[in-house]
Amino acid sequence: MGFFSLGVHKVSTNEEWDSVLKSIKAEVEEIKKLYPEQVLNMENFIIEGNIEGEEFAVDAYFNREGKPVVLDIFKHIFSSENDVSDRVYFTSKKIIETYREAIEDLLKEIGNLAGLRNFPLHLELRISQDRRIQPIELNPMRFAGLCVTDIAYFAYGINTYRYFLEQLEPDWNKILADKEGKSFCFIMLNKSEDLNLKDVKAFDYEKLLSDFEKPLELRKADYETRGYFGYMFTETRDSSWSEIERILKSDLREYITFKEAASASSVLKNNVQK
Repeated sequence: MGFFSLGVHKVSTNEEWDSVLKSIKAEVEEIKKLYPEQVLNMENFIIEGNIEGEEFAVDAYFNREGKPVVLDIFKHIFSSENDVSDRVYFTSKKIIETYREAIEDLLKEIGNLAGLRNFPLHLELRISQDRRIQPIELNPMRFAGLCVTDIAYFAYGINTYRYFLEQLEPDWNKILADKEGKSFCFIMLNKSEDLNLKDVKAFDYEKLLSDFEKPLELRKADYETRGYFGYMFTETRDSSWSEIERILKSDLREYITFKEAASASSVLKNNVQK
């Protein structure tokens, strides 16, 4: 039972397998202390084939007549070929206009096969260069977890839960009228693999906010018990996209104050490596 891409690794060659297994075993001991079994079950793992293409997530529902209603489409971007983290999701007018009809057609097919009515869902998929859509997973009876679904609210004023419960449908022509040249982003402040949270003294949230043109909301987390520092939502113009590219690749150390013992250990480690 997966959550937050924890314990997930991409294996591209046979030679990587042993090192990945060692990493997973070490992570399991740390991760299983953070969440109950109902949220994250570390006893069973699955091996999935890699699907090529750009990754997207969709929050939608089937109404009482069985019609699929798309409430949001957000793109999941990665810092590298081997990155599997949840650092950045974003939505935009271009994403909605480019993919909504194709995704609705896919949902119609799924709904007809399964006979779905009054059914909320979170769909993850990849779209190849030839526009072929390949579903990764469909999560029933919920929207995107960890409040990622709130992108719809910050971007388009859509409360996904209210829309489902009251059977509302977005008027996309009206909603997207003033969204040209803007992206609305969810940024997860997750730690790097080599960072020991016990070494962290403080996280500078004010410095983080100052590095973005228009932060919409910051939600802090108790990193000692949750394993991450929080998450935030931003409105970013296309001309300022570099702020998203920067945070996508950041290990967040520029915002972290370390305890003195940890800092001394880091300096010693760097000197030894030199």
